[in-house]
Order: sequence, then C-alpha cells, then structure tokens
Amino acid sequence: QVQLVESGGGLVQAGGSLRLSCAASGRTFTNYYMGWFRQAPGKEREFVAAISWSDGYTYYADFVKGRFTSSRDNAKNTVYLQMNSLKPEDTAVYYCAATKGLVLRTGGYDYWGQGTQVTVSS
Repeated sequence: QVQLVESGGGLVQAGGSLRLSCAASGRTFTNYYMGWFRQAPGKEREFVAAISWSDGYTYYADFVKGRFTSSRDNAKNTVYLQMNSLKPEDTAVYYCAATKGLVLRTGGYDYWGQGTQVTVSS
C-alpha cells in the first residue's frame, strides 16, 4: 500500500522559511515524479513543483520560482520542498503526490498525501 506522508507545515511570518517533507513508502518510485500542490480556502488545488526521483530534475510554477526548491533523498524515500521568502498568499494546505512522468495537473497523479497546513502571517 502506497503511503505519502507530509510534514513540516506550520505558522511563519512573511519573509520566513519552512521545509516540507514527504515520506514515501509502499512501492518503488523509479521513473516517478513527486509533485507538490497547494490548495487555499475557496480555491482550486494548484501545481507548485515537481521533482524526478530518478535524476532530480525539477520544475516549478512561475509564482514560486526563485523562492521554493524541491530536492530528494532517495535513501530515505523522502522529497522536500524548501520554501523561502514566504508570502501571506502562500497560505494553503500543501500536498505531495506521485505519478509517472512530469504532470502539472492534479488529475494526473496516482497517489496523494494527506496534506500539511502552511500559514504565513503578514
């Protein structure tokens, strides 16, 4: 049974940083991408970033480029999302997800975590 477990969310002031983790288990994720998504109250879930388990290739939404960085630790089966220069508009529940190939839409992912709340105060 595949499990994705996010952690690291919390409350931070604008300009601060958080690092989210997503621990994956239950299968081999070779050729998979791990995606990061977020959903703010009253808004649709949106793509934030993705990283390849195989070669670490990353892809970011324009609104996080230069602020967020995704990385992975294959030995720990864990991916990370380092979030710097946080803004109040980054407040959302953040999810990690897994799928084969680079996919930017939420419907293209096979597995999802439960989400972790990130709140950025002004």
